[in-house]
Amino acid sequence: MRKFILTFTLVVSVFVGLNAQVDGKAIGLRFGGFDGYGAEVSYQHPLDKANRLEVDLGVNHYGFGLGGVYQWVWDLSDLAPGFNWYAGVGASLGSYDFNDTKHDFGIGALGQVGLEYNFNIPLQISVDYRPGIYLIPRIDGLYDGICLSARYKF
Repeated sequence: MRKFILTFTLVVSVFVGLNAQVDGKAIGLRFGGFDGYGAEVSYQHPLDKANRLEVDLGVNHYGFGLGGVYQWVWDLSDLAPGFNWYAGVGASLGSYDFNDTKHDFGIGALGQVGLEYNFNIPLQISVDYRPGIYLIPRIDGLYDGICLSARYKF
């Protein structure tokens, strides 16, 4: 079901014409990131009017992870001025120690869908869902998490 929702969101995102205005760069914290534990340092960089790149670096008791997601952003100002929703795809890499006996380097694929609010001050908050799967080494099952982010816009 998760794969269907992610695929549907990505297909719809390609064909929807209501794009939001990406408001420049933002840096902050993404809480609950890196497999649902701890926090990540999060940076967003605009690529054009309705697309951006998000890069997140997280560290926790399992190891470290670096993720990058290309995002499409859409306007939800009918809900309230400042609201956007976004979806994206990307990759992750990191070093993981899940069972305290074997330390692995991993490469994975990510998806993301979320909702954000941009305040009139240089503050952005968002909540998102980011599923991922390890490709190297092949580990059965998805990892995912719902995260809350707070970023300073500049």
